[in-house]
Amino acid sequence: MACSSPVKDKAVDVEAYQKEIQEWQQKRNAYQVSEQGWVNLAGLFWMKEGINTFGSGKDNDFIFPEGKIPERAGYFLLKNGEVAIEGLPGVEFIINNEPVSKKVIAGESIPRTEVAYGPLRWFVIKRDDKYGIRLRDYEHPALKDFHPIDYYPVDPQWRLTGRIEWADSSHTIEITNVLGQTGPQRSQGKLVFTYQEKEYSLDALDEGDDKEFFVIFGDDTNAGETYGAGRYMYVEYPKEGDEVIIDFNKAYNPPCAFTEFATCPLPPKQNVLPFPVRAGEKNYGSH
Repeated sequence: MACSSPVKDKAVDVEAYQKEIQEWQQKRNAYQVSEQGWVNLAGLFWMKEGINTFGSGKDNDFIFPEGKIPERAGYFLLKNGEVAIEGLPGVEFIINNEPVSKKVIAGESIPRTEVAYGPLRWFVIKRDDKYGIRLRDYEHPALKDFHPIDYYPVDPQWRLTGRIEWADSSHTIEITNVLGQTGPQRSQGKLVFTYQEKEYSLDALDEGDDKEFFVIFGDDTNAGETYGAGRYMYVEYPKEGDEVIIDFNKAYNPPCAFTEFATCPLPPKQNVLPFPVRAGEKNYGSH
């Protein structure tokens, strides 16, 4: 048995619950190969201040996929926190369904702007003081090679009843990402639960909505059965009082499990559980 205490809600329909988790798994797999998924990522390029050339030619600062864009397509100009794109003569891009050769695509008051050329899509991301170009390829070979994520058997005993110990609105915890950048992130409190008659807790992060907590956690299966840098999980807000359902069957891999072009946050040390959580997604590939 996965846990020492059964699901508190004795009315849980096990067959319906297993179907719910299986549908969630199907959506997870479909998302990976969707246009907004992680499998089609083809590059992540960090800009220097000033001009950054791009195209499929090897002499560019940023080398895009061969055969899908001119060898010398244009350049990005990063200046004082603003990013502009300019195509070389004869090269136009599609932005908001309009052909353009020059445009500011990122800045303090500019919403995220996606640029298209053939099957390629890209936009600016910002991590701390670093500006990068995240590139997608809707014809990426990995889309055809994608195989379904492997999961542990659905086990209702990993659907645990816990509680939220709320923190005040100024509470933050330090989160480090795979780039080695560390900074404070708002934590709404601790999710407290019991496993094998011992009490544990996970710091819950605020993603800006009022429906779910975001949890980054590690456990003793990492780097073997599951992804080495931990897994993620969402926990619904309590419907009343402080009771929450912590469902490890919905523990999932971070984007870095599917691509080298992600900037995943890592579990804080207090969220590394000292026991194996054999529920949710297993490791995928070799990232």
